[in-house]
Amino acid sequence: MRRDAAALRLLTALLVAVACATSCHGAEEKIAEQGDDARPTVVITGANRGLGLELARQFGAKGYRVVGTARKPEAAKELRALGARVEQLDVADSESVRALAARLGELSVDVLVNNAGILVREGGIEEIDVDSIARSFEVNSLGPMRVTQALLPHLRLGKKKLVVQITSRMGSIAQNEGGYYAYRASKAALNMLNRSLAAELGGEGFTCVVLHPGWVRTDMGGPNARLSPEESVSGIIRVMDGLTREDSGRFFDHSGEELPW
Repeated sequence: MRRDAAALRLLTALLVAVACATSCHGAEEKIAEQGDDARPTVVITGANRGLGLELARQFGAKGYRVVGTARKPEAAKELRALGARVEQLDVADSESVRALAARLGELSVDVLVNNAGILVREGGIEEIDVDSIARSFEVNSLGPMRVTQALLPHLRLGKKKLVVQITSRMGSIAQNEGGYYAYRASKAALNMLNRSLAAELGGEGFTCVVLHPGWVRTDMGGPNARLSPEESVSGIIRVMDGLTREDSGRFFDHSGEELPW
């Protein structure tokens, strides 16, 4: 009888230990998941190279969950190596934008950086193909609006509610020195669209700004540009960290200087 009682006590102790271990392990997993979910999320378009890739790198280093998009995600090896979630997106394709929003499910997004853009190099008024300018507007102006519209439910779930459009000083009407018709006009349009966003969404606590990254050594900026991607992005993020709701609708460069419209 004593041996039976001792065996029963030992079996009970083992069962309690197993139950505790299982429960504790489950609790640890839940805490880990909660910790991961507690990270702010940033979505960066055109994140497979240049400025977008460096944005992904530096946001990741700050502890953000990074969702980076690329038109050809299978080629975005450097972005994937950063630990980012890589998603397919063509900002000029409405169906592609809607599909991205659907894949994100109920993910809350704190920061959206509309970085994807193109630069068409053309000559003077007598040489440019006016019909081809439409492509610049599709990508540089309407693309950010498509993405912002589609991800608005996700942004409303986020805490920061920050929308940043990567624009250009070349979109400033006051500082227009001629040339680059498509690029200048499409970025000026983006600036105006952002002002409308800021006015509409300000009551919901959104901050919507346009940011000029400076002249950066990327495929777009060329090898003679003044800034490295690292220098530009560190400035951009510093400006973003200092933004308040009163800054919504404004036009800054990577150093925090406000630029003229």
